[in-house]
Amino acid sequence: MSDGYEDAFAYEDAYEAESGAGGADASTASDGSDDGAPRDGRRGPERTFSALPPAHGRGFATSWWGRAWLKALEDTALDGQQLKQGRRLAREGGVGAVSVRPGRITAVVRDRDGTAYRSDVLLQQLGAGAWDRFLDMAVDRAGHIAALLDREMPPHLVEDAAGAGVDLLPGIGDLEPECTCGTWDHCPHSGALCYQVARLLDEDPFVLLLMRGRDERRLLDELQVRSTARAVRAGDDGTREAADDAEREVRGVPAGEAFAAAGILPPLPTPPPAPDEPGTGPSLDTETGPVPGIDPAALEVLAADSAVRAHRMLLDALAPGHEGQPLPVELTPQQDAVRMAADARPEPRIGARLATGSGRPTADLDAAVRAWRYGGVAALAVLDEAWTPDPEQLGRARARLGEAWEAGERPALRASGNARWTVVGTGVQLRFDPSGRWWPYRKERGRWVPAGPADDDPAGALAGAGGGAADAAV
Repeated sequence: MSDGYEDAFAYEDAYEAESGAGGADASTASDGSDDGAPRDGRRGPERTFSALPPAHGRGFATSWWGRAWLKALEDTALDGQQLKQGRRLAREGGVGAVSVRPGRITAVVRDRDGTAYRSDVLLQQLGAGAWDRFLDMAVDRAGHIAALLDREMPPHLVEDAAGAGVDLLPGIGDLEPECTCGTWDHCPHSGALCYQVARLLDEDPFVLLLMRGRDERRLLDELQVRSTARAVRAGDDGTREAADDAEREVRGVPAGEAFAAAGILPPLPTPPPAPDEPGTGPSLDTETGPVPGIDPAALEVLAADSAVRAHRMLLDALAPGHEGQPLPVELTPQQDAVRMAADARPEPRIGARLATGSGRPTADLDAAVRAWRYGGVAALAVLDEAWTPDPEQLGRARARLGEAWEAGERPALRASGNARWTVVGTGVQLRFDPSGRWWPYRKERGRWVPAGPADDDPAGALAGAGGGAADAAV
C-alpha cells in the first residue's frame, strides 16, 4: 500500500500548475457563469494561500463568521474524535497550501507520521438568481456595501441575505468532504483543512464568497454597476436636478475627472518608513518650580504614553489590511488607567496613582496589568466579573471540556464557580467567558492571576498556562 507521498506531491504539482500559484496568494483570470454551477467547483477563479504556521496556543476562529464555519463542520461530522485529530493536525501545521475556488477547497494534509493525503471539502455554489437577489439587497443599504469594502461580513448583512433567500454561511450538512484516505465522513484530514480555512476566513470573508461562486473583484464590480444604475434611475425620477445643484455648491474635483486623470498624474511618493521606536518625551526637571497642583513626573508619564500610543497607531495604520480592522473600543477611565500602567511601567508613586484611578488597591493592579497584556478589555472583564452562564451556555462549555483532550489525557477538573474549573491538585484554573473563549489562571501567593491569552480550545488554554497543569493529567 502506498504511503501517500507520491500521490500527494502529484496533486500539489497539478494544483500549482493549474492555478499558477507557487504557494503564494494568487488568482486566475478565468471566470465563468455559475448557472447550475456544479458542486465540485471546476470552473471559475481560484486563490491559493500559503501554508500557515502552527497555531499553538490560539483559537482557529476569532470572527463570528469563522466560528459559524466551524459550527457547520462540528454539527455535520458524525465522529467527534476524527475532528479532534483534525484540529490537532491543523494546530501542528500539518495542512499545506490551501486552494480555494467556487464550490471547493483543497489541500494536502500530512498525518503526524508524515503520510500525505489530498483532502477536499465541497460547498454548494449559489446560482445566478441567488446572486442577483444578494446584489439587489446589498445596494439597497449603503452599510452593506461599506461592510464588504471593509472586508467584513456583519450579522445584519447575512440576516438580510437570508431574508432574500440567500444563505451565505454553510449550515448542517453543507460541508461535504472528500479525501484520498477513503473515509466517507469527515476524516482528520478534511477536518484539519476546515480548521485551517477558519483562520483564512478570519482574515478575509471573501474566501467564503469565492467558495459560493463569486470572486472579490467580480462581486465589487457588480455592486458598483448596480449602484450606478440605481443612481441614474433616481435622477430620472426628478432628483437629478437637485443633485446637480448640490454638486455645484461643493468645492473640489469631481470624482469622474479625478478618475480620468489617474493615468497622467505622477504616482504618490513612497511614505517615509515608520520610526523603530516612540520618540523620547520632554524632561520637565527644570530650575523653575511647578505650578501648584501640577505633578511634573505624572506629566512626563502622560507625554511618554502619548508617544507610545502615537507610534502604535502609526504602525497599525501602515500595516496591510488596516482598513478592514474594527474601530478600537472606547475605554472607561478605570480601564485606561490599567492600560497606562501596562504600557508605561511607571515608578511606584505614579503606579499608586494609577491604581487609584483604576479603582483598585495597589496590590491588585499587577494582576489587572497582566490581564490587560494578555487580552485588553476582554481579559480585564474575565478578571473582574463573575458571570452566570445560562443552561445552554453551560452545557456547551461542559461539552467542550469533555472533547478537548484525547482519552486518558484529560486532567481532573473541579467546578469552582459558575464558569470556572480548577485542575485538581494544582494551582491552575480555566475560566469560560460569554463569547465562548477559555482563559487560563494560576494561583500565586493565594490569589488567582491571569496566566496566558484566551483560546477557543480549553486544552490549548491550559497548555498556555504551563506551570504544572500537565502533571495533573489522569
